[in-house]
Amino acid sequence: MIEKFYLEEPSLLRKQDALDYITEHRQYNSQINGSGSLHRYGDDYEAWLKKLEFQKNCESTDQLVPAVTYFLIRESDHKIIGMINIRLKLNEALKRKGGHIGYGIRPTERQKGYNKVNLYLGLQICEKYGMDSVLLDSEIHNIASWKTMESLGGERMKTYEEAGKQYVKYRISVKKSLEEHSQYASQIV
Repeated sequence: MIEKFYLEEPSLLRKQDALDYITEHRQYNSQINGSGSLHRYGDDYEAWLKKLEFQKNCESTDQLVPAVTYFLIRESDHKIIGMINIRLKLNEALKRKGGHIGYGIRPTERQKGYNKVNLYLGLQICEKYGMDSVLLDSEIHNIASWKTMESLGGERMKTYEEAGKQYVKYRISVKKSLEEHSQYASQIV
């Protein structure tokens, strides 16, 4: 059976699920990516929701850009499987490191191909916002992440170093990726 997924905007209804998501990452000593800083709000989920609402329509500054954040939900059990954060504009810092999209899958659900569906759904959101291409970064040792980018047509632009860590930067043409990788559409609710 093929698992099906959808993106869902965070809400109060998912508070306990979101806290469980943070807890699982901590139990596995795993970094939480693509969460719109959820891990920083573990004690105040409501404040995180307010932050997300503010960030949807904020003005771009050196510290903040407009962004949207979603939970990746598996249809069969309605569990949060991952998250994706899409920055609708980039400031200079995000052009250098970070890019338009951050994403992640909870530790117990990795290595199942779910992040490809997560990114495909994210690219659909990018298309709705009129974005032609997006930049994404990954630490070079995170092979699963940059393989996800490549699986959706990501073109490696460069490898770079910052603060003693090595990164790879990719560009994905949104429309081209959605057209050429429509096989992921079969996993969308």
